[in-house]
Amino acid sequence: MKRYLFGAVALMSLYACQPLEKQDQNLKKPKLVVGIVIDQLRHDYFERYADNFGEDGFKRLISEGFYNHNTHYNYIPTFTGPGHASVYTGTTPATHGIIANNWYDKNIKTSVYCAEDTSVYTIGSTSEAGLMSPHRMLSSTITDELGLATNFKSKVVGISIKDRGSILPAGHNPTGSFWYDKSNGHFVSSSYYDHEELPSWLQDFNNRNLADEYLNQTWELSMPLEEYTQSTADEMPYEMKVRGKEKSIFPYDLKALRAENGNFGLLPNTAYGNTILADLAIATMEGEQMGQDNITDFLALSFSSTDYIGHGFGPRSVEVQDTYIKLDQEIARLFKHLDEKVGKGNYLIFVTSDHGCAEVPEYLQANKIPADHYDGKAYVKNISNALNQKFGEGDWIEDFSNEQFFLNHDLIAEKNVELDAIRRFMVNEALKLEGVAEAYSASDMQSTEFTEHKASALQMGYNFKRSGDVLLILEPGWFYQTRSATTHGTGYAYDTHVPLIWYGSGIKSGRSYKRQNIDDIAVTLAHILGTNLPNGATGEPIEEVLE
Repeated sequence: MKRYLFGAVALMSLYACQPLEKQDQNLKKPKLVVGIVIDQLRHDYFERYADNFGEDGFKRLISEGFYNHNTHYNYIPTFTGPGHASVYTGTTPATHGIIANNWYDKNIKTSVYCAEDTSVYTIGSTSEAGLMSPHRMLSSTITDELGLATNFKSKVVGISIKDRGSILPAGHNPTGSFWYDKSNGHFVSSSYYDHEELPSWLQDFNNRNLADEYLNQTWELSMPLEEYTQSTADEMPYEMKVRGKEKSIFPYDLKALRAENGNFGLLPNTAYGNTILADLAIATMEGEQMGQDNITDFLALSFSSTDYIGHGFGPRSVEVQDTYIKLDQEIARLFKHLDEKVGKGNYLIFVTSDHGCAEVPEYLQANKIPADHYDGKAYVKNISNALNQKFGEGDWIEDFSNEQFFLNHDLIAEKNVELDAIRRFMVNEALKLEGVAEAYSASDMQSTEFTEHKASALQMGYNFKRSGDVLLILEPGWFYQTRSATTHGTGYAYDTHVPLIWYGSGIKSGRSYKRQNIDDIAVTLAHILGTNLPNGATGEPIEEVLE
C-alpha cells in the first residue's frame, strides 16, 4: 500500500514540476473564447454597485469565476488604444507601438490616429468610418496566434462601438472586425480585411435599424432616484451639458434630443450603446456559428459607452451607476445565449478594462483633496519662452500632446544645438510647471533602466521611434483642461487598477490579490489555448488561473 501511495505522490510531484508548456496539454481548450473589455471600468465599480446587480450577470461572473483583484496597467499613458493593444498583444506600447489614441508623427509632422488608414475604404457605408486598420500595431495578438495555430480555421471577430476597440483586439488577420458608424447607426468594416461587402448576417442586423429604434426611446432610471446611494446628486456643475436639455438629469428623452446631439452619434453616449453591442455580439455568434465545433473561436468585444458616459458625467454620477446596472443585464443576456448555444463549460470568458479614470477634480477639491487641471497651451508657452531666452528665438516645440513635448529637430540642427542639452534644459524647466511631478528626456528613457514605479511605467510606454523628446508625469489628481467631467491617462492607481475576471472552461472559482500586469492576460490565454505567445509578449502566465 505504501508503495502505491508513494507512486501516486511521486506522479503528482512530477506533474507539479512540469513546465507550464507541458501542463498546457492537460487543459481543456474551450470551443469559444469571449474577451470582454469594458471601457473605463474602474476596479471599485463591481464593489460599489454590487447590491444593484442581478444574480445572472456580474455576480455570476464574480462568484463562479477567478478574480485577479490586483491587476494593473504597468505603463503610461493609460488610454483606450494602448489598453486594448496591451490586453491582446501581451506587451506594452514600448513594443506594440500604440503609444496613445492619437500621437504626433515625427516623420510626417502631423498627428495620427492609432487605427486610421487612408489606403483603405469603408465596407458597408459611404462614410469614412471604415478608413481604418491595425497597420500601426507592431506586434501580434493572441487572436493572431490562435489563427496561426489553427491554420486560420478559427473564427476570430472583433466588435465594438469604437473602431479601435474592435480593430486592435481582432488582430491583423481576423475573420472580421466591425464597429459603429455614427453617421447612420450601422456597423461597418474596412477593405483592409479583404471583403467587398459585409457578411449577410451583418447586413441583416443593420437592416433591423436598432440604433434608430433605441434613439426613439427614453433613457430612464432602473430604480427610484433615492436608491442611487453610490452616486452624487443627479445634477452636478461639472457634468456634461446635453444640448436641448436645461439640466443634465434623468429622464433623457432621446427622440427629442437626437437632432441636436449628433443624431446617431448620440447613441454611444447612452446606456443603449451597450444594448446594441450585446445585440451584435449575439448576432455575431449566431451568424458566424461560433463555438459550434472543436476548433476554438474567439469573440473580442469592447463596450465603449461606459467610457463616453464616464467622461461626460464622472465616476460618481447617477448616469454611470445606471449604465452599469443596465450593463449587468446585458452580461446576463450574453450568459444565457452562451449557455444555450455553446454550453456551459464549453466557453471561456475574461472581463477586464482598458483603463480606469480619475475622480473629478472639482469634486475632490470640494472635499479638500488635492487635484486640478493643467493648461497645455500655457505649458508650451512657458517652455518656449525659456528656450528662446536660452538658445535664441525659434519655434523649438513642434507639438505637445499626451504630456510629451516633440522638438523641432530641423531647427536644432540648423542652430547647432546639442540635442541632449536642450532636452535636459527642458526637463529642468518642466519641473517648474504647476502640476508636474517628474520629467524625463528621451535620452533618459533610452539609456537608463528604471525600477521606480512611475519612471518605469513611463519607460514601458515609451517607444523609441514614436514617443516625444521630453515626457512629463503629473501630480496625482491632475489632468489636462477638458470639457469632460473626467479623463484618464496617468500611471496612478485610479487609472491603472482594473478588474480581471476569468470564467468558464477549465477555470476554478477563487480570487487572488497578487499583483498582475495587464500584459499577463494574453500570455495566460496562450497557455490555455496551446498557441505560441504573441511575438512581442513581455507578460507572465497567471499560474493560479492555469492550476
